[in-house]
Amino acid sequence: MPINITMPALSPTMEEGNLSKWLVKEGDKVSPGDVIAEIETDKATMEVEAVDEGTVAKLVVPAGTEGVKVNALIAVLAAEGEDAAAAAKSGDGAAPTKAEAPKADAPKAETPKPEAPKPEPAAAPAPKAEAAPVANGHASGERTFASPLARRIAREAGVDVSAVTGSGPHGRVVKADVDAAISSGSTKAPAAKAAPTGAPAPVAAAKPMSDDQVLKLFAEGSYELVPHDTMRKTIARRLVEATTTIPHFYLTLDCELDALLALRTQINAAAPVRKTDKGEAPAYKLSVNDMVIKAMAMALMAVPDANASWTESAMVKHKHADVGVAVSIPGGLITPIIRRADEKTLSVISNEMKDLASRARSRKLKPEEYQGGTTAVSNLGMFGIKDFAAVINPPHATILAVGAGEERAVVRSGEIKIATIMSVTLSTDHRAVDGALGAELLVAFKRMIENPMGMLV
Repeated sequence: MPINITMPALSPTMEEGNLSKWLVKEGDKVSPGDVIAEIETDKATMEVEAVDEGTVAKLVVPAGTEGVKVNALIAVLAAEGEDAAAAAKSGDGAAPTKAEAPKADAPKAETPKPEAPKPEPAAAPAPKAEAAPVANGHASGERTFASPLARRIAREAGVDVSAVTGSGPHGRVVKADVDAAISSGSTKAPAAKAAPTGAPAPVAAAKPMSDDQVLKLFAEGSYELVPHDTMRKTIARRLVEATTTIPHFYLTLDCELDALLALRTQINAAAPVRKTDKGEAPAYKLSVNDMVIKAMAMALMAVPDANASWTESAMVKHKHADVGVAVSIPGGLITPIIRRADEKTLSVISNEMKDLASRARSRKLKPEEYQGGTTAVSNLGMFGIKDFAAVINPPHATILAVGAGEERAVVRSGEIKIATIMSVTLSTDHRAVDGALGAELLVAFKRMIENPMGMLV
């Protein structure tokens, strides 16, 4: 019996993927564990292994196909002793696999077809609207039956179609009835009630511009179109979800960095030297961001009520601080996670972060390395950004936006001094973290940054 190979779900949230490369061809024999294809998800490129043994009878989905739905048929294996040609036929006529492929038509409920209006005599007298005791021959509030053409003409002419007496089958309003009503001028649609004095005028909801509307704003030949890849589509969808469903609020504090920078210099100077393939190198080299990750993790442990995620049925209270770190990669960004950052030393965090960032840029992260987490850090200080507000990445309830450390004038005991200051902004999900709780978390973070020796014990 032929064995169907379907598009695997490589992460809990995956709905579709791109079949970037086949590593086998038709006629090849495969065994369980053999790598047969590379699948590109929204965040990474992952290898797919065969589960069964057999001969590749048919590659249903060609390499390079985008938007292949999860569980869609992508290949067929012929079992041991089975004719490959016969097995290949089972892949013919497979359902569409691309995300944009049309779905099979579901059976539609039959609806009564509108009755064609009977031709009206040319000399038929125009019915008088005032002669009808009720609108459309029915009691007030009942549905008005009218042909689509009659409704359109009535709408354009400002005629209330429910006030027109229909002469069609079962009192249906037809074109001739509306024309007669327009001539009489007695069935205009009621004017909208004036808004109370001082009340704001209603504003129609703005609709996003269509692709064609956007392109018409630019001269032909002045641009090029770059199709969205899976990552960019996912980022767009999740940003809309985050900003429209999570009630954000923001808290900002300035942190003095001088003590942290001095400690970082001492720790890096004390790093042992190890031999590598590229020669001798220090065992670790801490960055300010590594220390920010550790400080955020310890702050969450100090304020455990803020180490939470919101769900409709319950608050999820986390026992460890898993800190995601925003990493810019070609075409978007990804947030690899330092698991249990509260328990790890600064050197371990530093080396783990370098490894995760390197594999993130080559799209080699595993789903468990970038999904989940209890908070996140987004650092734009290396670009000289003073401060900004980051968008929360569900299921997190917080994200810390880190600005550049810069020398600023500060006042101490009535005297102006120079200090290295870093502005940080905490975005919080107000459903899970209230204002006072968010402030308590940010103060705990500031305390760790300004007293960095606490991160070593």
